[in-house]
Amino acid sequence: MEEEWIAGKHSVTEALRSGRTINKIWIADTAQKHLTQPIISEAKKLGIVIQHVDKRKLDQTVPGIQHQGVVAQAAPYAYVEVEDILAAAKAKNEHPFLILLDEIEDPHNLGSILRTADCTGAHGVIVPKRRSAAVTVTVSKTSAGAVEYVPVARVSNLAQTIDRLKEEGVWVVGTDVTANEGVFGNGVFTGPVALVIGNENKGMGRLIREKCDVLIKLPMQGQINSLNASVAAGVVMYEVLRSRQAQE
Repeated sequence: MEEEWIAGKHSVTEALRSGRTINKIWIADTAQKHLTQPIISEAKKLGIVIQHVDKRKLDQTVPGIQHQGVVAQAAPYAYVEVEDILAAAKAKNEHPFLILLDEIEDPHNLGSILRTADCTGAHGVIVPKRRSAAVTVTVSKTSAGAVEYVPVARVSNLAQTIDRLKEEGVWVVGTDVTANEGVFGNGVFTGPVALVIGNENKGMGRLIREKCDVLIKLPMQGQINSLNASVAAGVVMYEVLRSRQAQE
């Protein structure tokens, strides 16, 4: 059976709360009790095997991850279909709010975007299957467990997916440093919307840019004319949330 690793207090806690299938949890002998006791208690209630091990074993299991002495072995992450995300919005009687990532390759950026997507009420994130970060232990840790709550769909062709969303009445908004229109107060976020965030270095691909209904940019006052992809995505996501709350 395939397996995936989840590391860190928040990530493991949210995986337990969300009902993710967890096979086993390892706790480092040196882990702080106040961090691990709630996890141990919840795991015991669910009948999950807990093993106390040397911290070095966890360092080797998830190299380079700040695991806080807690690592879980879980069932593979369950991606969804785009239709599932649209259905979730409909079930809540809300206009769809989706995030489309055009070749975001850094797992830390994907994790941060998922965390903000959860905070701002986005219904889901769509990523291409190729040349894109997948949901990994690094993404889970960076998202602080938000990956357990924000549905992620992987698609073969992002351009075709945009066409399908347009057929569903979704307005596709791309972020681009060369755009003429600003992000704030332009009225494009109150209805069904899909926000497109481009690659960390190249931005959106030409075809994806051409398929957007409107392009927007963030105002820049300093010497550097671009933001980290996850920071830029966060600013725009909060403008979507602000615009929608202003309409209520």
